[in-house]
Amino acid sequence: MLSSLLATSPTPIPLLAGGHTFLMVPVRGGTFSMGDEHGDLGNDCEVHKVELDDFSLGQFPVTQALWRAVVEAIPKKIELDPSYFKGDWRPVEQVSWEDTQIFLQKLNELLPGRGFRLPKEAEWEYAARAGTGTRYAGSERLETVAWWDGNSHGETRPVGLKMPNALGLFDMSGNVLEWCEDWYDGDFYKKCAAKGTVKNPLNEKKGSLRVLRGGSWFFNDPRRCRVAYRNLNDPTNRFNDFGFRLAALPPSQWPGL
Repeated sequence: MLSSLLATSPTPIPLLAGGHTFLMVPVRGGTFSMGDEHGDLGNDCEVHKVELDDFSLGQFPVTQALWRAVVEAIPKKIELDPSYFKGDWRPVEQVSWEDTQIFLQKLNELLPGRGFRLPKEAEWEYAARAGTGTRYAGSERLETVAWWDGNSHGETRPVGLKMPNALGLFDMSGNVLEWCEDWYDGDFYKKCAAKGTVKNPLNEKKGSLRVLRGGSWFFNDPRRCRVAYRNLNDPTNRFNDFGFRLAALPPSQWPGL
């Protein structure tokens, strides 16, 4: 699948919001095996076939600088500087799933036609894997691609300091957890597997928890940083290892391109 996924040699596309530039990476769609191929992450990670359309994904988690650039345009709606660990180029954290929805609404007003949203859980894993079989996003060696308890010294770090994966995406296996669009359902993978290959899966059935993906500066178990590992939490909760990454329509569908 790697040759197909990377056939377009994706080049990050710069966009400007509130005077701040950020980068989106085109991701070519395809089919992959989603879930825990090693069988040691729990019974909610059953392997199943997924087919995805093209989309785009932020090269980095949303930074504090980008967060402020957008939120300054919506005073008093959400916290302008919510992060516990301060720094323009560190990922924004202490944001809830509900906070991200307010941010995304304003970003779509500032840059209409791109369809900014949170990634679907399947899109996140597909992009993190980037057509490879490595346990972590870009390597079998966690320390080369991620900040986790073994090297973070108890804090987030500026984005982009570790190696990227094959799509040029950074910090997908560590730094902060990333909210996804899906509601969490422990049986969702089993339901998908029973259908065969599922196209663009998204669990929209309302529950009490939303999905988060990726590793965290806080995790002391490397398994929790694996590309297949599923995290979950209440969509109103804010912790200092909760952040997010932008997803959007493929650039071919953006206005003016």
